[in-house]
Amino acid sequence: MNREWKVGAKHALYREDGRWYHVPERFPGALFDANGYILFRTEADLVNCRFLSIGEEVNVHDGISSIPGYVRVR
Repeated sequence: MNREWKVGAKHALYREDGRWYHVPERFPGALFDANGYILFRTEADLVNCRFLSIGEEVNVHDGISSIPGYVRVR
């Protein structure tokens, strides 16, 4: 998806439902779901996103499609 949709993420992670991910380690980083993605240009952008709960993993309670800046592709 990262290449196909020309997102340009250095670390791209996919989860069909968009609710749980490993923590991106390289930036820009992108979280993908079945219909689109959200791109974080820097680690600070990821860490400061109020829609994410970040611990050992990234949890997105309402899915990444609920985050402003989400790009719907499908």
